[in-house]
Order: sequence, then structure tokens, then C-alpha cells
Amino acid sequence: MQVRLTVEYEGTDYCGWQIQPNGPTIQGELEKAAQRMFGAPVRMAAAGRTDAGVHALGQVVCFRPPREGFDIERVRRGLDALTPRDIVVREAAWVADDFDPRRSARRRTYVYQIWNRHSEQIVLRRFAWRVGRRLDAQAMAAAAAMLLGEHDFSSFRASDCDAESPVRRVLASEVRREGDLLTYTVTATAFLRHMVRNIVGTLVEVGLAERPATEVAALLAARDRGRAGATAPARGLFLTRVDYDDVALERDDGG
Repeated sequence: MQVRLTVEYEGTDYCGWQIQPNGPTIQGELEKAAQRMFGAPVRMAAAGRTDAGVHALGQVVCFRPPREGFDIERVRRGLDALTPRDIVVREAAWVADDFDPRRSARRRTYVYQIWNRHSEQIVLRRFAWRVGRRLDAQAMAAAAAMLLGEHDFSSFRASDCDAESPVRRVLASEVRREGDLLTYTVTATAFLRHMVRNIVGTLVEVGLAERPATEVAALLAARDRGRAGATAPARGLFLTRVDYDDVALERDDGG
């Protein structure tokens, strides 16, 4: 059996999920905590390899413990206690050996936050992109809706993306405004590297009337990264939910 964790983290001070020599990572901190708990090396895999500065409220992580006989709730509490305060192990469960947090996932949901006011909002400064000029949320929503369905997302794909195919199926793509806070919520079967942040950068240009909402269809057809908007900052992006056939793992308050 494997252990499946649901993890929340603030990505501000990390170089992303995946272990690398440049600095601390979420995977590195979790694996260090597991090694202290079990007294042996542990390798962990995640549903999404979030980039530097990206946050998570519903990251799914899986690992095989070096030995059996542990109470699963004690595993959760122990790992949560051994990780830094900006990493929280929210849930733990036993799963079958063939469970893969990335390949077994059916849908993933990301949320991007934009603070649309000339002055900073101190509570959100690490968790939202501040855009001072007023954004047209209705135009952004119309543009976002054009991304629904299966498309070639080459225009929104990072140059170093190593995915075999740029085709992805988007199940939900919505922009909403509540006061000065805009949120973009997108659900897809899978994502390309920087896909959400590149979409957000383009939607902001639509909201600033720098390009029409209808241009999104042309961008998809162009399959040219140079035609789309700039990459939005990482700090506004959250992995909020990962769905599997057996159960939906999500925030308690719905993301």
C-alpha cells in the first residue's frame, strides 16, 4: 500500500514542487520530514509540479513508506509537525500500489487571483497579482469562455514545456469579480507548463482593452506563443483541486 496526502502550501519561499539544487522545494521539505519520521529515505510524487512561487490548497502527494504498521492519522500528524509552517499536511489515506497522483488524476483545477486596485492589499500581496488599471471583467469572462473544449494550446505553452502533445481539454474557464478582487478559475484534464499564467496574462490584456476578447480564438488557431500575452506572476496562482475516479480531493470550503 501507498500513502496519499493532501497538502496545502504557500509557495513564496520555494523553488517549486520538484527537488532542485537552486534552493528549497516542497518535495524536498516533505521528503526530509518523512525521512525523519521513518528513519529511511522516502521519494514522493505529486499530482502537479507547481513552479516557484505557486501555491497549493489541494496538492495530492503519494509515497511508499519504507515499512508498514503505521497508523495513518499518526503519519499525517507527524509529517505535518515536521514540515515548515508554510506547508500543511491536511489529509492522509492508504491507497493501492498502482495509484499514481499524476497519471490517475482525471481533472485539475487552478485559481488565479488578481487584485484590481491602484494600491496594494497587504493581506493579498503574496497571493495576488496587483493590476492598477481598471479591468473589464465581462470582456475577460467572454474571452475565457472561448477556451472551453479541446484545443491545441501551443500559444499558451512555455518554450521549455516537455509535454508530448499541446492538446488539452478545458472543462471550466471563468472570470469573476468581487469588489476589487478578480478570480480566474480553470479546470482541465491536464495542463501545459505555464499554461494558466500565460492565459491570465492574455486575459488581462483583454481586460485593459489592449486586445479584443474575440482574438482568443485566433490565438488558439495560431499555435504561436509569441502572439499571446505575457506570463502572469506566479504569486497569484493556486492549485486548488485534483479529481480522481474514486474520490474528489479538495479544500473543505470548495476551493
